[in-house]
Amino acid sequence: MTVLDTPAWRPRTEAGPLLPDAAPFRLLGTPEAARLAPALLTELYGQLVRGRRFNRQATALTKQGRLAVYPSSTGQEACEIAAALALGPRDWLFPSYRDTLAVVARGVDPVEALTLLRGDWHTGYDPRETRVAPLSTPLATQLPHAVGLAHAARLSGDDVAALAMVGDGGTSEGDFHEALNFAAVWQAPVVFLVQNNGFAISVPLAKQSAAPSFAHKAVGYGMPGRLVDGNDAAAVHQVLTEAVDRARAGRGPTLVEAVTYRIDAHTNADDATRYRDDDEVAAWRAHDPVDLMERELTGRGLLDDALRQRTADEAEALAAALRERMHDEPRLDPMELFAHVYAEPTQQLRDQEAMLRAELEAEQQS
Repeated sequence: MTVLDTPAWRPRTEAGPLLPDAAPFRLLGTPEAARLAPALLTELYGQLVRGRRFNRQATALTKQGRLAVYPSSTGQEACEIAAALALGPRDWLFPSYRDTLAVVARGVDPVEALTLLRGDWHTGYDPRETRVAPLSTPLATQLPHAVGLAHAARLSGDDVAALAMVGDGGTSEGDFHEALNFAAVWQAPVVFLVQNNGFAISVPLAKQSAAPSFAHKAVGYGMPGRLVDGNDAAAVHQVLTEAVDRARAGRGPTLVEAVTYRIDAHTNADDATRYRDDDEVAAWRAHDPVDLMERELTGRGLLDDALRQRTADEAEALAAALRERMHDEPRLDPMELFAHVYAEPTQQLRDQEAMLRAELEAEQQS
């Protein structure tokens, strides 16, 4: 026996090919699209149109002061919708701060989904009930949480998979490495979706990574990497569904990179014209996820004026309901600052609570 025959040097995985395809996987506009179920395509189309309108309305709410900030996912709707629809009822979604649309498509009440961005609460919905983790503002911190939940589910024999979403900037965080390494070693049933929209705020992709793609990073951890056209909703849905099914079947994690683009600024506080030009944005507008789906449906005779109008009306109804509800002033109790912090409050927290209570009572008596 040589040292290269010892366990320390043997390959640790027999997972098969790990490297992604050379080009992003596509379905819409290809011969393979003919095999896609019409019901799936029309569902994706409806969700895309409603999602686009949701993004516009939420952006308008920031200008009206109803939201403190809104990171728009306009241009990335295909990733958002596909992620939500690829999961089963008992699976978990771990979103980043830009993934409000995925949270809503998963079934969370739109106003509750926007509560964090309104500044009212840390999260506006019950993660246990919705199986959606809180929207994560710190970069990539949700990834280890997803792995922990998925690993715990596997240990307990629970048939659950987790899908964790992150932007290209989040891949530069240590949490990204730790999560993927842990998931691969323990074969946790989790899927990592990197939405590569080209920029981490103003930092371009070339200054973040020298890898051929983010999907190529998978091989270093011993998991499959998939590269997909992030504006092709059908392709993203198929790749994520396969990865979730693979995870749930006990075959371990998958890293998926969806190549997409953020059409709007990073947030309403960002000026994107300072770091990218109009020609770049225009090129991506020509590859719009809603337009791609409309062309596919039209070519197959699945989209007529009636369906187009009905879908647009549904989107406007969603926006109108959101607008009306967000104009209601929230009723906030300052004492709730101290709730859900510790199971057993510390003495310092009790002192702070007593101080605030005294200040509020004095204010009422004055």
